[in-house]
Amino acid sequence: MLVLASGSPQRRTILARLGVAFDVRPADVEELAAGEPHAVARENALLKARTVAAALAPPETDALVLGVDTLVALDGVIYGKPTDEEHARATLRALSGATHDVVSGLALVQGDVVEAATAVTRVTFRRLDPATIDWYLALGEWRGRAGGYAIQEAGGALVRSIEGDYQNVVGLPVSLLLDRRPGLLH
Repeated sequence: MLVLASGSPQRRTILARLGVAFDVRPADVEELAAGEPHAVARENALLKARTVAAALAPPETDALVLGVDTLVALDGVIYGKPTDEEHARATLRALSGATHDVVSGLALVQGDVVEAATAVTRVTFRRLDPATIDWYLALGEWRGRAGGYAIQEAGGALVRSIEGDYQNVVGLPVSLLLDRRPGLLH
């Protein structure tokens, strides 16, 4: 059994589309917000997976727990989920015309076995004029999204190109997950 240590609707949708059976147990943890982006994403994913795994009771103690943390980084600065519209506006201005990294930490915990890794996708934004930023903010998609945008929604219009795993930008590095657990699809 797979247990997703996240309440993310995007992660649930991706797993469901793959036909993977899973339970959802969101981890209630205080995430790291500063530091080297790969280390922050990895540690947050580990924290989520370990917290949920520790709370499992028999017969679930042998379940595979999946923890994921996705963040946006530009020039070493982490852009998490904007706290309000002005924060989202500042984030989109910073990303405008630039190439940023979408970094996901992925952690798998099953009993005493713990694995963690990171995936990165490079995303290049178009140059965004103030009217485009206003349009996007009015949609409200920035809420609850790392970097303040949703590539799988109207936020895709902000993007010029990507290099790497598209699903990673949505919120789950599927290629990395399947490299670690190819049997999930069987």
